[in-house]
Amino acid sequence: MSLSKQEAAAAYWKENLRLMLTLLAIWFAVSYGAGILFVEQLNAIQFFGFPLGFWFAQQGSIYAFVVMIFFYVWKMNRLDRKYDVHED
Repeated sequence: MSLSKQEAAAAYWKENLRLMLTLLAIWFAVSYGAGILFVEQLNAIQFFGFPLGFWFAQQGSIYAFVVMIFFYVWKMNRLDRKYDVHED
């Protein structure tokens, strides 16, 4: 069964939005949760000589965001090919 162009576009954006919201929720959990909410518990753990909660607040959320950018690009390239909207 083949989808019409409108149905395919709607399915494409639905998957894209689901991916973005999932990644934003993960980033929020890492930056806000690990850096603010659970900082006291995480500070009991040392990471490269620094309390883990401090490290997440200062560096961890940035690293998580960069990794998620690369993951998003990889997933979107696959999604573009799935819905035949890729550029190459």
